[in-house]
Amino acid sequence: MSNTVPSTTPNATFDRGRAVTKSLLGWGVLAGPFYLVVGLAQALLVPGFDLSRHALSLLLVGPLGWIQALNLVLSGLMVLAAALGFARLLPGGRGVAAGVLLGLYGVSLFGAALFPPDPMGGFPPGGTDAATASVSGLLHLVAGAIGFVSLAAAAIVVGGWFRREGRRGAAITSYVAAAVIVLGFLGGAALAMVPAGVALLWLAVVVGWAWLAIASLTAYRMAPSPVL
Repeated sequence: MSNTVPSTTPNATFDRGRAVTKSLLGWGVLAGPFYLVVGLAQALLVPGFDLSRHALSLLLVGPLGWIQALNLVLSGLMVLAAALGFARLLPGGRGVAAGVLLGLYGVSLFGAALFPPDPMGGFPPGGTDAATASVSGLLHLVAGAIGFVSLAAAAIVVGGWFRREGRRGAAITSYVAAAVIVLGFLGGAALAMVPAGVALLWLAVVVGWAWLAIASLTAYRMAPSPVL
């Protein structure tokens, strides 16, 4: 019996550009889990924070607000990396649109970190809820609106590419996610003072991050291998 080990193809080459594209898409898989794990860890440890009444963004005005700000910034950087990955992978104008829209979502996370929301729902403890919206609170809401709409639009663009590539399940997931993200954010903004509004906002956040992870993983698998 022969014990020889098959040798690799002598003419195999490594395409660095393809490897970079896959690496960038990989950050899109990690961004959501990172954001949610760091955010939920704070939510469980910060006194007075109630997941049923408070959105994660309120952690910005709590005693460890700098952690949530850093969480948003790092997550935003991962989203920007994924945006570049989609821009490199998707053909023509579809790639540009996906990259720009996901890039806007990433930038909106920076804006949310820079402009904290107003205290509400009894958080932070010992403080008073804002009677009127501050400039920072309004800009935080604007950043959120831009982010959620951009993410939903990106899901539609990427979903169209999945459909053209024969990935029907991924396409349907993208379209459903886009609808949930927009409706969840609008419902959450309109009912921000009641638990139902917070639940809708949570739904939009979780579905948005889940879609980005699923879409990035699917695109990663579809991207050409760097080994030629």
